[in-house]
Amino acid sequence: MVMCVELSTVNAAAAIDELGDVYTFAEARAAGVPERQIYELRDSGAVVSLGRGLYRRSDAPPANLDFIEIAERSAQATICLETALAYHGFLDAISNATDIAIPRGSHRPGLRAAVRLHTFQVDTFDIGRELVDVGARRPLGIYNAERSIIDYVRLRHVEGSDQAWEALRRWLVGPGNKAGQLLRLAKQFPRAEPALRAALEVLL
Repeated sequence: MVMCVELSTVNAAAAIDELGDVYTFAEARAAGVPERQIYELRDSGAVVSLGRGLYRRSDAPPANLDFIEIAERSAQATICLETALAYHGFLDAISNATDIAIPRGSHRPGLRAAVRLHTFQVDTFDIGRELVDVGARRPLGIYNAERSIIDYVRLRHVEGSDQAWEALRRWLVGPGNKAGQLLRLAKQFPRAEPALRAALEVLL
């Protein structure tokens, strides 16, 4: 139960400003903002609802709202596979759902955003994982292009091989990209290395 002293309309507006671009219903109530005003801000379009009890100011800088919700709901969630490759510029067409990975056995976040949830092994989860600012209050995890290509190759029986080979072709022509980089990384994912070697022999 949130305990607070409700503020006047003027003071409540100042309290909302203090909360920043993103805040939760509970945080607004704890700051003394009346429940009625929280909903009025949402209904007027002054804030955007990002799912259950999570809000963002509508005048905040443009951003991917699904990414913000994911970052706010889960510190471990990591953009992967098709979504990560599109983010890095190695795929063009992506689905309406965002690919995210979490460590196997961890809590599955409750999200309004359309996602395809993948569970990856704990011992390799952090390989190639980077953090990016998406406009949330903490950064969002994302796999780099090399890790994303390897994941696509090792999961090609599920995700489809055409996308994997297209991303690999485009990565190979990038400045400074060498097949050896991928092969060294792939050694940590035994299911990916043989298929990756075979593809590289064809493409090179």
